[in-house]
Amino acid sequence: MAETEVNEPPVERLPVSVITGFLGSGKTTLLKHLLAHPDMGETAVIINEFGEVGLDHLLVEKADDDTILLESGCLCCTIRGDLIDAMRRLYKRRVKGEVPPFKRVVIETTGLADPAPILHTLMQDPVLTAVYRLDGVIATVDAVNGESQMDRQTESVKQAAVADRLLLTKSDLSDPAKLDALEARLYRLNPAAPIQRIVNGDASPASLFNAGLYDPETKSLDVQRWLKEEAYAERDAHAHHHGHDHDHDDHDHGHGLDVNRHDAHISAFCLTRDAPIDWAKFCAWVDMLTATRGPNLLRIKGVLNVAGETAPVAIHGVQHLFHPPVLLPAWSSTDRRSKLVFITRDIDRAFLAESMAAFLDDTAPA
Repeated sequence: MAETEVNEPPVERLPVSVITGFLGSGKTTLLKHLLAHPDMGETAVIINEFGEVGLDHLLVEKADDDTILLESGCLCCTIRGDLIDAMRRLYKRRVKGEVPPFKRVVIETTGLADPAPILHTLMQDPVLTAVYRLDGVIATVDAVNGESQMDRQTESVKQAAVADRLLLTKSDLSDPAKLDALEARLYRLNPAAPIQRIVNGDASPASLFNAGLYDPETKSLDVQRWLKEEAYAERDAHAHHHGHDHDHDDHDHGHGLDVNRHDAHISAFCLTRDAPIDWAKFCAWVDMLTATRGPNLLRIKGVLNVAGETAPVAIHGVQHLFHPPVLLPAWSSTDRRSKLVFITRDIDRAFLAESMAAFLDDTAPA
């Protein structure tokens, strides 16, 4: 992380939501339902192929080879070539008035996709970061096949782990006990993401979007809603209370996950620090982490009490890349502790806590 001054974001930047999920988990069905919803009328959607979504009955006008306008007012365009070029071109056409002035962008990934590269694009490209902001990641999980997919495919676990919203699709077709077990598994994996059971892609846009740091309802930056650090404490307390209870499936009898399961390698937790943080030392610690463990730092969110600042600083990283830090207007409560939420792969809480303390307390080896 560069040792630069923190910046307050231009809140008028357009929110971008990423829909991900494993093959057959219902992304296309969800997208078709969303595109027909009246609240999606000022949305631009970037998909892989028009044919997969089946938009023929909604087509009103062919704008060009890449973009179509739907009855709902949504714009849909295909990803042809680089995502950066597609998003730049789409925004340029908006400025020129060649397409309606959309207010939101939704990107659908392929079923085998790791969402991290898309998040990197939104965080790294200087043109895109000036006009777009990441709102959140929405992951679909097949209620019938989700357990076996997560056992066999690490991509499906990673998609769910980094999500801000989790949708259990085909929930009407799943055995209730299996559905409860899958939901409990997802909760342990990603306690901060609300889990919603849906049928035939029927989900309200209001329940999926506005997951980012900026809250358009209040037109302010809402740390508590975005960070949700209390979810990790609640999960840990629940697991401790029900250590040998029914919340654990056949692979997990209160002694930890089966090491053969992909999610046994994923950890989600929150670290706190009471004393103000030296920004330069914190940046040195993050630089060390990204250089040595970058691929396994799946996602990091945090609000920091930085020494010398009267207001908190929000940070957000995905693997080795960090969004420019954001100086918030003010503390929202008397709690001035720094809080960092981690989703990691094969990096345990003790290592991160000890290494952070070593760097911030000047005990790290030279």
